[in-house]
Amino acid sequence: MFTLLTQRPSNVKNDVLSGLTVALALVPEAVAFAFVAGVEPLVGLYAAFLVGLITAVIGGRPGMISGATGALAVVMVALVAQHGVQYLFATVVLMGIFQILAGTFHLGKFIRMVPHPVMLGFVNGLALVIFLAQLKSFKVEDGNGVEQWLTGNPLWTMLALVGLTMFISQFLPKLTKAVPSSLAAILVVSLLAIGLDLDIRSVGDIASIAGGFPEFSIPTVPLNWETLVIIAPYAFILALIGLIESLLTLTLIDEMTETTGRPNKECVAQGVANTVTGFFGGMGGCAMIGQSMININSGGRGRLSGLSAALFLLFFILVASPLIELIPIAALTGVMFMVVLGTFEWASFRLLGRIPLSDTLIGISVAVITVFTDLAIAVIVGIIISALVFAWQHAKHIYINSAVNEQGSMVHELNGPLFFGSVRNFAELFDPKLDPNDVILDFKNSRVYDHSAIEAIDSLAERYIKAEKKLHLRHLSDECKLLLKNAESLIEVNVLEDPHYHIADDKLA
Repeated sequence: MFTLLTQRPSNVKNDVLSGLTVALALVPEAVAFAFVAGVEPLVGLYAAFLVGLITAVIGGRPGMISGATGALAVVMVALVAQHGVQYLFATVVLMGIFQILAGTFHLGKFIRMVPHPVMLGFVNGLALVIFLAQLKSFKVEDGNGVEQWLTGNPLWTMLALVGLTMFISQFLPKLTKAVPSSLAAILVVSLLAIGLDLDIRSVGDIASIAGGFPEFSIPTVPLNWETLVIIAPYAFILALIGLIESLLTLTLIDEMTETTGRPNKECVAQGVANTVTGFFGGMGGCAMIGQSMININSGGRGRLSGLSAALFLLFFILVASPLIELIPIAALTGVMFMVVLGTFEWASFRLLGRIPLSDTLIGISVAVITVFTDLAIAVIVGIIISALVFAWQHAKHIYINSAVNEQGSMVHELNGPLFFGSVRNFAELFDPKLDPNDVILDFKNSRVYDHSAIEAIDSLAERYIKAEKKLHLRHLSDECKLLLKNAESLIEVNVLEDPHYHIADDKLA
């Protein structure tokens, strides 16, 4: 059913070591997102373990890392604040069910509708989000609990360790690829900070990650209609955000690895993972672009990389928490900065002036909305803007070629798509008063797309009827003929040449 290892033996080492690197990076992220959602750190860590484990085994994209994410946490915080953590667990279960249904009904294929400018905006926006999230590492709370920027020696020490981490991550692969550069950077910086007894914050300063194995528990919420009314809207939004982020990350990894993932299978895997996580006290999750990039860049390609990351994370929770809590935040911050540099599409700057202005504005808009709101809103807005731009541009590509045939009839050959955006231009192309008594409107070089186009043809027929002139409509599909009212008697049937295509109209559903 699935393959944990690929054919080359070297992949075992690469996958395990990259999984270890990812697990180290997952710890502070999961803890931070748990705080954002207003829950205990272990709730985020359990989610990272369970979601990562299940999606690694049955997901549709080997090498992609899933876990607790900030995009979901910002939605969860309101639910937790108003109704408590048990309602969150119930919501995560329902969220998973929604995602399973999405995969079952093959809705994952609709990720193909995301235009490339939206994809660029998504990638750049998430890179900026990851970058801004790391700036918290350069702040410290004073005695009153107010965050202030580091200054003096603590700032310089932090910058030096971050810079060293980035330097090792960048240049070690030029010497050897035996060990993932990010893992080597974390180990070197950690040993340096511990050996020199540097006054620098570590993972343990954020929160303790020690805990036991997650235990099965049914969320203690009333099983009634009122509960469903409370959790269903949150579950739907979380499911939508989770699937959008996961499928876009899947597409990005497809492009980087020149392989093809399975979107619908990934939808089901995300759903199963979240449903299980809700019963084991986790906050749910989805694909993580930052950790996925760490995994891919560290050589992790197979399912074993994600499986290793999840199992290492569990090992940290159960056994190795005292050691993991010694890792400097600076080392993990440096790794995430490298993720930012690798994720951001720097080539998009070279595209300025070379692509349509509308595409440039769409990409910028998606990136900005991702930073200031959330991913789902940004992608949906980007798709809507792209669709409107496409409709506006194609609405202008409609015109007629007119000529008088041997019988003395005026023949108007329509060119271009006829749909809601072009119906006004279509109507302005004709003046029944200036046409002879017999007119032929030929749709051979055009196509009728929706109900608005049908209404436009129907209205044009009314205009010719009022002018007491005969209008013949040629090369219309059978569905068009069924929907036309006033033009029914005007259609000139041509069995050999009439097209057979479907139009978008709910009357035919």
